[in-house]
Amino acid sequence: MQQDSRRNKRVTITDVARHAGVSTAAVSKVLRNAYGVSAAMREKVGAAIAELDYRPHAAARGMRGRTYTIGVLLDNIRNTFFADILDGIRDELHDSEYTVMIGAAGFGAEAQSKTTRSMVDRQMDGLILIAPGTPRAEVLATAQSTPTVVIGHHDVSELHDSVVDADGVGAGLVVDHLVSLGHRSIALVSSPGSRSSKWARTPEIVLTNGYTEAMGRHDLAEHTRVCRAAYSDDGGYKAGMSLLSGGNPPTAIMAGADVAALGVWRAAHELGLRVPEDVSLAGYNNTALARLATVQLTSVDQAGHDMGGTAARLLLERVEGRREHAVQTTMTPRLIVRRSTADPTKPR
Repeated sequence: MQQDSRRNKRVTITDVARHAGVSTAAVSKVLRNAYGVSAAMREKVGAAIAELDYRPHAAARGMRGRTYTIGVLLDNIRNTFFADILDGIRDELHDSEYTVMIGAAGFGAEAQSKTTRSMVDRQMDGLILIAPGTPRAEVLATAQSTPTVVIGHHDVSELHDSVVDADGVGAGLVVDHLVSLGHRSIALVSSPGSRSSKWARTPEIVLTNGYTEAMGRHDLAEHTRVCRAAYSDDGGYKAGMSLLSGGNPPTAIMAGADVAALGVWRAAHELGLRVPEDVSLAGYNNTALARLATVQLTSVDQAGHDMGGTAARLLLERVEGRREHAVQTTMTPRLIVRRSTADPTKPR
């Protein structure tokens, strides 16, 4: 009976330290992935943790001021670009003791605010907010007490770090490509965003500005057309029906997300139009969907995996105490040309 009792007794950090022959402070540093810990120390403590099957007690951690959990806010799980970001976050945190908790809050600002507050109430050590629709003032208030990294929004603040794509450049790459093929009537499908959120430089704003500037650069300002729709299959479908079923439809459409581009494609198919024979189509994010053999969608790659990994690294730095300056990291977009775009004048 005594042997069973010992077997069922929860292993503590003291047990790990004793087994590894180091101090409990050293074990604690390894567990929280602190700076300055040698590779030999990590290996020694890691071996002891594995041999003893040690699992830190989340509640006890919370009472000591750290729960080793990271909250990630996103609007929906159907946008496959978010999967790329989450993979980057996961890989960056793989060798740490941090666990990621995902909050898919929907597109509404209030629902996103509620989810963010719940993460803070649960004492998560840090937050990664992916293109939040939450009012900027609320994000700044949260970042004052909880380490925060914002992905997507270009607004800068000393209170949080940011990871963004050069969205204006990305939009220009698409317009330049389509114009080089011979297109003049090029429409953009972009997220409506939220005016009440008070973010001045969201991805959709920067993307739209980049598209408008590129059209003007090619003397095509009169052909500028922006259709606002949610970055979802349904949003893209509605935008596609609106653009392609009316008079004077565009010969090419760019969508600010691959998932929306595929919704446009579905609308084109229902209208009896072929891609790219009748309408060229380009997306944004270069997700796994774009690479499917039956899709082959021209898209802008903004290194989603790297965005997620960078956000996780910056957040750990903030959790560990960096406060002296904020960091904004910008990814360089690349246009990946596939079969969904073609010359509009070429006989089929």
